[in-house]
Parts: sequence; C-alpha cells; structure tokens
Amino acid sequence: MIPAPGAGSEGIKKKRKRKRPANRGPQTQTPQPAHKPKQPAGKRVYSKRVDEVSAGGLVIDSSGTQGLLIGRIDHKDASGKRILWSLPKGHIEAGETPEQAAIREVAEETGITSAISRPLGVIDFWFMAGGKRIHKTVHHYLFSEVSGELMAQVSEVDEVSWFPLSEIVEHLAYPDEKKLIARSGELKI
Repeated sequence: MIPAPGAGSEGIKKKRKRKRPANRGPQTQTPQPAHKPKQPAGKRVYSKRVDEVSAGGLVIDSSGTQGLLIGRIDHKDASGKRILWSLPKGHIEAGETPEQAAIREVAEETGITSAISRPLGVIDFWFMAGGKRIHKTVHHYLFSEVSGELMAQVSEVDEVSWFPLSEIVEHLAYPDEKKLIARSGELKI
C-alpha cells in the first residue's frame, strides 16, 4: 500500500533554520502574547443587527416659498464650524404612527407645529454605531407650517433655518435626502 502524499514522513519538509546576520546577537524566542480564543474554522462573527424606524420630513412655511432644515455640527470637520443640514426626523415611540411621530419630532427639533400635506417617500440605509449594524427606515412627509417659533432642540440640533425651496436640495448634506426631495416634484402645500 502506498501512503498518500504528505501522509508519512517522506512528505514532511525539513524546517530550515534562518541564517541571522553576523552583526546580530543570538536568536532568542520572543514571548507570544496572550491570544483571544480562536473561533471555530468557518464561523464568522457578525455585529448585532438593530432595526430602527423614524419619521420626519420637510416643512413648507406659511408663504409657501421656504423649507425648514435642521443643522448639526460635522464632528469630522477639524474646524468644528461645518454644519450638516438635513430634514428633521426622529424615532417612532411605542403606540405612535409614523405620521404622529413625524409631527412630534418636527415640533421638538424645530419649535414649529405643522400638519402633514402628503407623503414624500421612505428611505432606508445601513450604518455602524456602537459596534452594531443599524438598519434605519425613515418615513418622510411634506408638511405645512401651522404655528410656533423657530428654535433648535438643545440636546439634538445645533441650528434650524428656513431656506428658499429652490435651494433645499443643494443645502441637504445626505445623498438619500437630496434624491428624495429632488424626485418629489413641485413642493407645494
């Protein structure tokens, strides 16, 4: 019977001793660092997946010429002065519909009370935060301003501002929101 290649000693290669340069001292063994236990072969470790659902949108002022955006400081900007403009939105709380959450979140983040005119669409995207893979779905609506005084929510928003409707897309920082507003057609209430 002939052994399979590599099954016996004839298949084992001799370990070659590496020659060290003459100007170096004797070879010493370095202690091996303590390692984490190895995962079984073929088993991948995935980050925990979290699903989040939010609602918000674009508020049109009472004149029908301006749209309301929230701004947050871009923490990746070394100067700390760059503002990322986006549509106001937030998490849907237990027992709320997306419409109820959108109206509440817009009021909390901007100080403006509004009424929904029509749906704009839904955006979903993935991102990593806190070692988790987050799948976020955001329901967007077009709103009309009802009342209130423009005021940024202290804990979450750095600025709030009205912009001419013709400039909304260029001010938005996030591509998905830009596409949503651009394809929404005429932004009349």
